[in-house]
Amino acid sequence: MKELIFLFSTTLMYSTPLIFTALGGVLSEKTGVINIGLEGMMTMGAFSASLAAIKTGNPWLGLIAGGLGGLSLALLHALASIKYKANQVVSGMAINFLGSGIAIFLCRLIFEGTSMTPPLDLEKKIPVYFSQYATVYLAFIMTFIIWFLFNKTVLGLRIIATGEHPKSTDAAGLNGALYKTFGVLTSGFLAGLGGASLSLAIVSNFRPTLISGQGFIAIAALIFGKWRPLQTALACLFFGFSQAIVIFIGGREDFHFSSQLLSTLPYIMTLLILVGFMGKTTAPSALGQ
Repeated sequence: MKELIFLFSTTLMYSTPLIFTALGGVLSEKTGVINIGLEGMMTMGAFSASLAAIKTGNPWLGLIAGGLGGLSLALLHALASIKYKANQVVSGMAINFLGSGIAIFLCRLIFEGTSMTPPLDLEKKIPVYFSQYATVYLAFIMTFIIWFLFNKTVLGLRIIATGEHPKSTDAAGLNGALYKTFGVLTSGFLAGLGGASLSLAIVSNFRPTLISGQGFIAIAALIFGKWRPLQTALACLFFGFSQAIVIFIGGREDFHFSSQLLSTLPYIMTLLILVGFMGKTTAPSALGQ
């Protein structure tokens, strides 16, 4: 029973960064803008959150700072891909490099040459109550909000129309660039929250290897979820479960597996799902245009 509880709680904890980030990817790509830069936005969010929480002593401010850190890079992506019509994939990859480079540079500049922030003790050093699972609740609330946005609001319909039929949107007198910008900036904020949930609630500090592919797994999750919020969240739970399995097996003394081999399990499962079990997926019609 203890093992099941451990797997359940660990799955929720490690799914949370993926849910935030993948939902952000859904918002961006529903408007027709590819966002490969989620990894860099997560990295910037993780550093910004850790820095703000350490300096202010308030993890909630750290969480907001993390979202703003991701949004700052999303602004660059929006300018490049929407205003200046740059290739969206190239812009996203540049964001990944920028996010990692800027975060490490600022970390070394602020923390006397080290590329890691000091550990954040949520129980002793932080006076404001911040449960390890607070971000889990927020992730599920955000899933419902985005589902409601797409299915019950005029704004959601216009976002979908921008990514599916941009010419019809323009003919109706709607500003397609505005909705695309909204989607990209929101995706950056949510990716920043994803990185923040890692550096605040899971690892409790920032380090260069903290994200290590989580942004790309989030992209796989949104494809697996067929660009739908609820299905995307379920895909994130599946990938979070794969991470929980790694931790569970790695912590048992009666199992003798290479830690390096175990760490590849989530990525192997991602490839197997995408290649072998996906079936046909239909992206937004104007994605990347």
